[in-house]
Amino acid sequence: MTVLLEKRRLIVSPGLAPAQLREQDKFGRPQHADVDLTIGLVNNMPDAALQATERQFMRLLRQAAGDIRIDFHCFSLPSVHRSQTAKWRVDRQYTDIADLGRLHIDGLIVTGAEPIAATLPEEPFWEDLTDIVDWAEGNTRSTIWSCLAAHAAVLHLDGIERHRLDTKCSGIYDCAKVGDSWLMENVPSPLKIAHSRLNGLRADDLAARGYQLLTQSVDAGVDIFAKALRSRFIFFQGHPEYDALSLEREYLRDICRFLAGERDTFPAVPAGYFDAGTEERLAGFQRRASAERRPALSIELPERTLRQDIAAGSAATAIFRNWLGYLSRGARTAWPRTDRGTRR
Repeated sequence: MTVLLEKRRLIVSPGLAPAQLREQDKFGRPQHADVDLTIGLVNNMPDAALQATERQFMRLLRQAAGDIRIDFHCFSLPSVHRSQTAKWRVDRQYTDIADLGRLHIDGLIVTGAEPIAATLPEEPFWEDLTDIVDWAEGNTRSTIWSCLAAHAAVLHLDGIERHRLDTKCSGIYDCAKVGDSWLMENVPSPLKIAHSRLNGLRADDLAARGYQLLTQSVDAGVDIFAKALRSRFIFFQGHPEYDALSLEREYLRDICRFLAGERDTFPAVPAGYFDAGTEERLAGFQRRASAERRPALSIELPERTLRQDIAAGSAATAIFRNWLGYLSRGARTAWPRTDRGTRR
């Protein structure tokens, strides 16, 4: 597989509407004659997960692509707050979001972001993210919406509100196939998928508004669902892209936040993730941390061993292979597309 990482010339405007370009800045279809698909990743994950998210999705594309050659672009919404270091990385290595409409993207992947507001419409990135929803619906063959981005998309499209969970949904869950789709061909059932979220969508709300449920967990609820618009929209409440250590990194981050007084409660151990011995040691550490709450205690975390059956990423390869196959079947007939811009 060929993955061509492109850093296009920056456009002054950070919005989705195209800025006026000089002649030497203009480009259309990727200049590489051997490119089969152009894939975009709108990476809105927090700074600590920015590079890991790039690696995870690139790994998936490599594993799933076979002989398909991909022109891969990373984008980030300008309204997502970044540290200076992360902003420097985005400015130097990401394609400007203003170029999105001129790259003739076949498939788009849009990640979630770390929420900072009480409701999604209050988030500083809400308007930019809903612009992406409108643009993708008319200008991609298919778009994948992950976690918070999935919640934002269904709220914008159909007014479906997510609800706050009693406790964080975190762990590796068995998800069974509940609907037939080209996306789920040759995907085993049940499949193990990582979830990490504080909010959820109800299956009845989605079904009532025409969404097709594809996988679901007894414990985690809705996993993957879809809706056929002008673009095939696919929604992940979980994180099939996560590598084996992703949940551990998030769990340790939350422990450090508790020890630093940045959160009120000690985080629950991710379900179905650590082996029994590790869970016992972590329970002992939790008792100690609750009694001796101080940041320095983080260096005394016990050794941790993952369960042998978490199968991180194995189902995701099959899912992404089907997604790339779907994009490939329509790529030649679908391009060139008319750039419809964004809807307001």
